Amino acid sequence: MPILSARDQDAVRKEFERIAGAVKLVVFSQSLAAPELCQQNEQLVREVAELSDKITVEVLNLAIDRERAEAYGVDQVPAIVVEGSRDWGIRFYGVPLGYEFSNLIDAIIVASTGEPTLSEETLASLRALASDVDIKVFSTPT
Repeated sequence: MPILSARDQDAVRKEFERIAGAVKLVVFSQSLAAPELCQQNEQLVREVAELSDKITVEVLNLAIDRERAEAYGVDQVPAIVVEGSRDWGIRFYGVPLGYEFSNLIDAIIVASTGEPTLSEETLASLRALASDVDIKVFSTPT
């Protein structure tokens, strides 16, 4: 049974018209850890990728592909790495459904362009930071 309805697929296809370049979604799963969530996450990512020929999917096992997981900084499942022309550090942990789904779509588009959609004022503030900042957003199912 599909996760995305036909209406959702149409809306996402329309958003994906803004994709500028190739995007790879690297999914980390593990059949022993949260198998249902990992399966749901993989299915969602595959359904999203089918909506644009510019999106590819690579599924890795957290336990087996440890070096790749370490390189991406991934230590839990399910996880999605959104990569454009390079790794921009965009990660999703858990299954991005509900309100988080639109963030996944936006992340794919931003990763494809390599350009954040931030105001010049915000970009100036970020440039003024003395060191890198690791931002984590936590959400709960609604």
